[in-house]
Amino acid sequence: MAFITLNKKSLENNYSFLQSLFKRHNKEWAPVLKLLCGNKTFLEYVLSLGDEQVCDARLTNLKKIKAINPNKETIYIKPPAKRSLANVVKYADVSFNTEFTTMKWLSAEAVKQDKIHRIIIMIELGDLREGIMGEHLMEFYKKIFELPNIHVSGIGANLNCLSGVMPSKDKLIQLSLYEQLIEAKFGKKIDYVSGGSSVMIPLLMKRQIPKGVNHFRIGETLFFGIDLFTNKTIPKMKDDVFLLYAEIIEITQKPIVPYGYLEENPSGETLEIDPEDYGKNHSRGILDIGLLDISKTEFITPVDENISFIGASSDMLVVDLSETTKKYKVGDLVRFKMKYMGALRIMNSEYIGKKLV
Repeated sequence: MAFITLNKKSLENNYSFLQSLFKRHNKEWAPVLKLLCGNKTFLEYVLSLGDEQVCDARLTNLKKIKAINPNKETIYIKPPAKRSLANVVKYADVSFNTEFTTMKWLSAEAVKQDKIHRIIIMIELGDLREGIMGEHLMEFYKKIFELPNIHVSGIGANLNCLSGVMPSKDKLIQLSLYEQLIEAKFGKKIDYVSGGSSVMIPLLMKRQIPKGVNHFRIGETLFFGIDLFTNKTIPKMKDDVFLLYAEIIEITQKPIVPYGYLEENPSGETLEIDPEDYGKNHSRGILDIGLLDISKTEFITPVDENISFIGASSDMLVVDLSETTKKYKVGDLVRFKMKYMGALRIMNSEYIGKKLV
């Protein structure tokens, strides 16, 4: 058996920390809830923590959010697909957009549903994921005025989401200047300049965010308390909001070196043998969780620092228990902290239990 827990006290601490941080700097923020993968129990709890907008990249999750709280303002944080437009307008109050053709379709759907759909125009700042090139922004913005039932709520950008390009004060000044150009040329107020994700928080804490950048979408730091520049926990934040528990289903003293003819394993790996390990044994524990659930062992870290990974197959994880001082036995649970991508994979697994604690 394996399960993941969400610790209410730790998450309340992180949520309050961020509310205070953004309020102190006169900025708005919206929690990104895609990590919860639509889990109703977790969503109900997180939605009760504050009045902020919420973001997600999956329409089925936004549908669940609206079912829990129809008045919660929702943001769909990727450019819509044509075949999803009806649900985008139905369940997202705001969506990110980069293609004028898509916005024409959105406009027609918004007219059909008798709604005003708000958009944030995403601008490319170098990470090369979604975003229009800056030199096309003015022409792009002008054409949007012709679209009925569409309202531009803001502009935005993403960094460190694909290529690893880190944010800087200069890049955010560039984004803020686009807002000033639009307002000067068209006489239209831009409500939101959405500067990005959790990677922006260290800059905010150092007061390096331009005044014009007033909105942020925060997921990873909310749930993991992490400074994405240093990969360390931010002081006064918690890194144990999520914990993974996996049950030990076998403990046996076995040779360190496999015996028999070696070829690639199912993951395409070929084991490298250290000659000094011949003739040695160690205590091997097998856990009731595997690559189907965690994707990579690099995404999880044992809380007991004396436990190390030996290997993993689709449904089982093998660990070395030789160095730990705790006397583990079959049926015991081993605890893990997780990186964001590890928790995301586990939350999306129907085989892993979810508990609010």
